[in-house]
Amino acid sequence: MMLRFVIYMILVFVLALPTKAQTKQLAVDSVTVCQLLREARHLPASTNLPLFFARKFIGRPYVAATLEGNDPECLVVNTRQLDCTTLVENVVALTLCVQRRDFSYFSFKHALIDMRYRGGIIKDYTSRIHYFTDWITENSRAGIIREIQSPNPPFSALQRVSVSYMSQHPQGYEALRQHPDFIRDIRAIEQKISGRQFRYIPKSVVGNSKLLRQAIKDGDIIAITCKKPGLDIAHLGFAVWKNDGLHLLNASQLHKKVVEEPMTLYRYLQKHPSHTGIRIIRINK
Repeated sequence: MMLRFVIYMILVFVLALPTKAQTKQLAVDSVTVCQLLREARHLPASTNLPLFFARKFIGRPYVAATLEGNDPECLVVNTRQLDCTTLVENVVALTLCVQRRDFSYFSFKHALIDMRYRGGIIKDYTSRIHYFTDWITENSRAGIIREIQSPNPPFSALQRVSVSYMSQHPQGYEALRQHPDFIRDIRAIEQKISGRQFRYIPKSVVGNSKLLRQAIKDGDIIAITCKKPGLDIAHLGFAVWKNDGLHLLNASQLHKKVVEEPMTLYRYLQKHPSHTGIRIIRINK
């Protein structure tokens, strides 16, 4: 049994190793991560850790698909270029390190692996969690986060998830073009996710009410629901309350960088006809 365990741990470690190109980049990222964790070591207990870390990334360039293009699949750490998902994952991983009082880069990397890969094990492209509903489910099961779905109101709408985008558009994903056999596995994952139901706040009521301020806390993860066929979530960010209402701290494709969105989230949602509302996810303490 001990030999099997040792072999298993070696395989997990080897599969998590980055390519040479990524190793060159990782030196910069490891310095950034260690510096952020060093700054956080002596923060007051009352500090809102998700917002503390998210604000450290403001101004970083928005770059899509930074996790793609690795064959075989491996862990990618990129704190220099962010999309909405990698911003959330980097911030949650940093927050977990502080909560666990483990300020090492090793701990950060493995927090990413645990969050990003089903069961915390890197096997291939299909072992990475691609749909955010699946990410919520897997990380809720792991005790990392929990989804807030009450009270009603404001959680008065019901999303019935129906995902199929990746299997229907495999040409848009390099790994699926290179490995058509992965499409079947992706489709099976989509079928498992589809049909699940979650309560969310419709965009018509995302205002500046006392009820909403009680339901959504600074630093909560906001997942914007959508009605685009085959997708569950359109965009992610962190909740920031200001005097005029709720705002989104996000890696913005529009602004081409990480920003605290100057307009309220209510106005932001109204500008996007395909957006239907918001789901709320909170990091466990």
